[in-house]
Amino acid sequence: MKRWLPQPLASLSLWGVWLLLGNTLAPGQILLGLLLALALPLFTVRFWPDRPRLRRPLKIPAYILMLLWDITVANLTVARLILGPADRLRPAFILLPLDLRHDFAIVVLANTISLTPGTVSADISPDRRSLLIHALDVEDADQTVAMIKHRYERPLQEIFEC
Repeated sequence: MKRWLPQPLASLSLWGVWLLLGNTLAPGQILLGLLLALALPLFTVRFWPDRPRLRRPLKIPAYILMLLWDITVANLTVARLILGPADRLRPAFILLPLDLRHDFAIVVLANTISLTPGTVSADISPDRRSLLIHALDVEDADQTVAMIKHRYERPLQEIFEC
């Protein structure tokens, strides 16, 4: 089974994203999405020598819901900031020390930060111990780092790392 379906969660995710992006449940789209979802992991499995292991996969839906909520709130906050006076903006670069060690978990964290409006992951240190983040409005850098570590990094540690 592992030979024909090397990454079942990835296949299921690809199929779901295909159907969501297509915005239809036409039989042809369901079949094409299923074929792609089964074929892509087969062709890319050799690029994942150190595949991530899910320690607590049941925490993923809660993480996604929290992220969607944060994206919604951040959109409203950024809209308020952009439509207001420009002198109220306090952009800053922040260095986030990383507790995550697995490359895939670090990528998920960096993407989570970039998906949230008003912040973007700019760079990772060569030793993968810190992440450079640009934020649109920073009142206190230490508080922002603590929020990211608590809200995003800690749950990712629970999901991915032992």
